[in-house]
Amino acid sequence: MTLTARSPGTTAPQTADAHHALGSSRTNSSRRPSVVRISRRSVIALMLTSAVGLAAFGWPFLAGSESAIVAHSNDTPWLFAVLLPLVLAVVLTEVADGGLDSKSVALLGVLSAAAAAMRPFGSGHAGFEPMWIVVVLGGRALGPGFGFCLGSIGMFSSALVTGGVGPWLPFQMIAAAWVGLGAGLLPRARGRGEIALIAGYSAIACVAYGFAMNLWFWPLLATGDGFAPGMAFVAGAPVAQNLHHWLLFCLSTSLGFDLPRAALTVTLVIVAGPAVLVALRRASRRAAFDAPVVFDTHTS
Repeated sequence: MTLTARSPGTTAPQTADAHHALGSSRTNSSRRPSVVRISRRSVIALMLTSAVGLAAFGWPFLAGSESAIVAHSNDTPWLFAVLLPLVLAVVLTEVADGGLDSKSVALLGVLSAAAAAMRPFGSGHAGFEPMWIVVVLGGRALGPGFGFCLGSIGMFSSALVTGGVGPWLPFQMIAAAWVGLGAGLLPRARGRGEIALIAGYSAIACVAYGFAMNLWFWPLLATGDGFAPGMAFVAGAPVAQNLHHWLLFCLSTSLGFDLPRAALTVTLVIVAGPAVLVALRRASRRAAFDAPVVFDTHTS
């Protein structure tokens, strides 16, 4: 008994050469393969998860001065620290229901481990975090669903390696998941144009990640903590005012970490991006993620 990959509607198993040719034609015609197929139900779950994430990050701009969330703002990180992992577990289950087979799980585990292994080399040192090249290139080469899973699981795994488990971890997971998701949703491009596109996206995503992560603790700081009142969160203030204060806070505090993170990721994308993309796409073709597995019995 042999195990072969057969496309729907065929009556004979494909040979390795035929399947390789089929994979090559698909790769040439589309630069956005999808290892994790996202079903309609999974899309809804992704949207709900992102909505919860936006609420977790953006509540300082929406809550009124008399709202309970402001009155108990010190409890907010713990509330979302419990809520976000549950929602992420739901969405990962939904994504898996759309086509995450054993080969996809294995590839996801390898890349998540790679991201976790790379984070200690730069974590805490002026923002240099080489793990982001894994998330960005993995999402770009293998699809938005895979990028979402890779970002969240890779960040969780890296937190276990570095001991960075705390109320900030769920925020890091959802933000990293968005980075991988966005990489998978980039428009089609080839050659140097694709590398330039990924590099530009990496720069924006790395800075945006740092700005977003400031939101989990910025509302809890007081003006006496070493920054001016013009950068402090004001409960019940107009959205424009708090947005202005938050941007000033980010520019004066975290930008020194965000820019090195972006510079390192862009450099790694330019230097290693072409080879890594080729390797990931070749692995995707040879694994035959799109071909259903059929058992055929025949004699030699």
